[in-house]
Order: sequence, then structure tokens, then C-alpha cells
Amino acid sequence: MSQPDESGAIATATGPTPYQRLGGDGAVRALIDCFYDLIDRDPAYIDVRRLHVDLNRSRDKLYWFLSGWLGGPKLYVERFGQPRLRARHLPFAIGVTERDQWLACMTRAMSERQVEPELARELLQSLALTADWMRNRFG
Repeated sequence: MSQPDESGAIATATGPTPYQRLGGDGAVRALIDCFYDLIDRDPAYIDVRRLHVDLNRSRDKLYWFLSGWLGGPKLYVERFGQPRLRARHLPFAIGVTERDQWLACMTRAMSERQVEPELARELLQSLALTADWMRNRFG
């Protein structure tokens, strides 16, 4: 797996896309639903939960974004244009705590959804770079 291309999607040299490896549309939606269910109910993710006023809207946006990022349909781009992730996240105070909670929650969601370990490792490696780039509060 390589870094995201200019559209934000993860480029693969050959073989199935991460979207296909994950299991396609239903699997992406189930992963996102698991992720937001965890954010909503587990106090370990309270700082990330506070950033998400409307969980249903957040679920949809992350699902749309990850679909395209993983190499599937570019649902987010069709609705909103280029992701411009950092610019869209600037209104939210994101520091080390929020980054780490987000990644911990996604790691747990992948585990609960039984994402193949090598794929989970690859995805989390890329997501960690993006999550760190989203930080706009230091310390």
C-alpha cells in the first residue's frame, strides 16, 4: 500500500484495492458504524466524542470519505469536492489526546469487525499519518 494520491485515495500498485480487501460497501459502513458506536458509548473516547455534535452526519461523512480513500466509489468527492481534510477540521481543537483517541477507537473498531490483521496494520499506518496532520493544537 502506498500514500494517498492527489484525490486522497490510497493507490495500489496491483491487486485488489483496500476497499475490496475490506469487503466492499457493506464492510466499510459496518466499520464506520462500529467506530461511531464506540465513540458514543465508551468514555475512553470522550474528547473525540465532544468534537462530533451530530454523530449521524459524522458517520455519513467518514463513510463517504473512506469509501473513496480506500479505492472504492468517491462518494465524498461527488458530494463535496476535494476533501481538504485539514481545512475542514480547523474549526475543531485537535491535539495529541484527540488524535490518539481517534486512532485507538479506529484500532478497536477494526479489531471488533475482524479486519484482516495485515490490512488493519496498513490502514492504521496511513490513518496515523493523516490523524497527526489534522492536529491544530500542540502539546
